[in-house]
Amino acid sequence: MEKWKKISDKYLFKNPPWLTIREDKLLMPNGNIMDSYYVFEYPDWVSVIAIDTQGQMILIKQYRHALSVLSYELSAGISDDSDPDTLFTAKRELLEETGYGSGQWTYWMKNSANPGTHTNYTHCYLAIDVEPIQEQHLDKTEDIEVHLLDPKEVYTLLLNNEFHQSLHAAPLWKYFAINKP
Repeated sequence: MEKWKKISDKYLFKNPPWLTIREDKLLMPNGNIMDSYYVFEYPDWVSVIAIDTQGQMILIKQYRHALSVLSYELSAGISDDSDPDTLFTAKRELLEETGYGSGQWTYWMKNSANPGTHTNYTHCYLAIDVEPIQEQHLDKTEDIEVHLLDPKEVYTLLLNNEFHQSLHAAPLWKYFAINKP
């Protein structure tokens, strides 16, 4: 298969890092022209499967306005331009959102919200033996509860569709495929 060729592009909306929309005109390998293909430009995102020194999984719970739901999630966030790499971002987000840090960190996986429209990846890390280091340091737009749960409880939440964010459910499913609850 061949890649599609971009003939032109124009920006319809720019408000980085939250939302940037680009409209591309494309030439497909079969010769067809696609006049309007919409692309959402985002910086890379991170998420963290965090497990404390007692074997408890550290989750957050927060309200998600678009779906009007309270949702269990992994600690997660956006890579800032000033972050040297996604590991730095992941450690920063876990510390800010939960107050937990240290431990042993492993790159777990990467996935995409939608490779058909999004330009970024979510990089997930597994952090084990983390411990409380400080109080939460939340942004003014964050209202986050920290929950320490037994892995079996987290697995049950997955089975009961309590994780609404697929970019968080996928790494947890991988975790439980390898580490049977």
